[in-house]
Amino acid sequence: MESLFILIPIAILLVCVAVAIFSWAVKHDQFDDLERHGHSILFEEDEKQETDRE
Repeated sequence: MESLFILIPIAILLVCVAVAIFSWAVKHDQFDDLERHGHSILFEEDEKQETDRE
């Protein structure tokens, strides 16, 4: 029972930290373009091969 007095505030604190980090990420446009990096990996190699052929 006494451990609940420690664990509940810690859990609330961790939830507040997670919400703060998520709101910071949304505010700083971290989730705007999720597909760009995946496409750049795929198409970067194609561009290199085209320049090698010329």
